[in-house]
Amino acid sequence: MAFVLRAFANGADGVFIGGCWLGECHYVTEGNYDALSMMHLSRKVLEQVGINPQRLRLEWIAGSEGMRYAEVMNDFGRKLKELGPIGVAEGISKDGLKLKFQAVKKILPFLKLVERERLRVRFKTEEEYNQYFSSDEVNKLISELVADKLAISQITTLLGEKPLSTREISEILHLEASDVARYLNSTARQGLVRYDTSHKQYAIA
Repeated sequence: MAFVLRAFANGADGVFIGGCWLGECHYVTEGNYDALSMMHLSRKVLEQVGINPQRLRLEWIAGSEGMRYAEVMNDFGRKLKELGPIGVAEGISKDGLKLKFQAVKKILPFLKLVERERLRVRFKTEEEYNQYFSSDEVNKLISELVADKLAISQITTLLGEKPLSTREISEILHLEASDVARYLNSTARQGLVRYDTSHKQYAIA
């Protein structure tokens, strides 16, 4: 996931991951199954920060399938042209994009833990993985664990640049003011941020 995020943070409009077909890996570890799980989680994270998840694509291509590789890459290239430049197409400024990926990078160890402890499964088919990661169970888990952690990471990353009021944070991150206040109260109790009563702004503690 770190490599995928680094590519997007550096301005890549899309990231392509290629692997051996499921069940045909030459290595005992069968890393293509783990890559499939991580791809799904990465797409969920991209959605949470407002990036079109279709910018990340995974395909199975054997070493002998040169024609298929060319077709897949041409199709992905066309798709990215349709989507447009990353950030611009999503209505996110260059600075906003940088902040979002900095925030994701800060919680990367947590995301890896969630994947390993709560989301790591082993199915036989890709369709089973697709069904699992689109299930209500997984969506609820992402909402309860990842969404809040990511929002707090964005807020603390933003406050690392300068003190801001609740309203300013809400406007910059496009979050509801009530949610921002809840996150700030939580982080203040943890000693991560402090409230400056004279300027009515929050800052990093």
